[in-house]
Amino acid sequence: MSRSSVFEAAARDKEVTLTTYGRKTGKTRKVTIWITTDGKKLFVRSGQGFRRDWPQNLVARGEAELRVGGQTVKVQPRHVTDPEEARAVSRLARAKYGSFVKPSKGSEPLTDGEQATFELIPA
Repeated sequence: MSRSSVFEAAARDKEVTLTTYGRKTGKTRKVTIWITTDGKKLFVRSGQGFRRDWPQNLVARGEAELRVGGQTVKVQPRHVTDPEEARAVSRLARAKYGSFVKPSKGSEPLTDGEQATFELIPA
């Protein structure tokens, strides 16, 4: 799958499957999640923050697979730690998915989802 088709599928598809590897067991774990893109980067976020296993696995293992547009692509996660970038991703998610996504404002603490936001870099 070409890089451009990955981004096109991410812009189009509402849900994707992310496969992570257990931080303790190494076993594969699949989760169906939302994805957003700004056209240059792919982003996923956990609405429940780091209470979910998959964001913890991404941090611990640094590798995953993304199933998007009917294809599977290896990705390297980058934890988004810059508050403004995390808020920008929330705004992208809100534009795609609606009022389910509630971005924080500059003076507010980051939401759980913003704290567990990742860029997925196709390998």
